[in-house]
Order: sequence, then C-alpha cells, then structure tokens
Amino acid sequence: MSPTVFKQGKYRFHFFSKEEERVHIHVVSPDGEAKFWLEPTISLANYSGLSKKELNFLQKTVEKHKNEIIKKWKKHFKTGNN
Repeated sequence: MSPTVFKQGKYRFHFFSKEEERVHIHVVSPDGEAKFWLEPTISLANYSGLSKKELNFLQKTVEKHKNEIIKKWKKHFKTGNN
C-alpha cells in the first residue's frame, strides 16, 4: 500500500505502508523519484532521474507541506499524537 499524501503538478508525494520509523516522504513523477527525510531536518535521502532544479523545487514543496506530511504519517502509522 502506498497512500498519497498530496499531488503537486506531475509529482505524487507518498509513503509506503511497510516503512522504517523515521519520518520521510517519497516523490514520484514520470521522470524519476526521490526520497526526503523530515527528521531531524528536511534532507534529500536519494533520487534518480530528476534534475537539480526539480530536486530544489521538491525540497521547497516538502518544507511547505512538512506539518501536513507529519500529521498524515502519524495518522497512518498510528504514532504519537494525531
């Protein structure tokens, strides 16, 4: 299972149901994919097929939606306060 947290243009921001505990988000597009850690700070974990410009845009988008991502993560994985 791979619940979508939100979509922005051609990018889908999601996480997988069987994940490690550290909060992170996966991003997929027709061109490639990336993974961003949200803890302890927002940082790029890995990527493939995306340009530096796209990665910068995606990191800013993750920063903008950080609270929403964490809230949905906690709700989905039933951790912490929802």
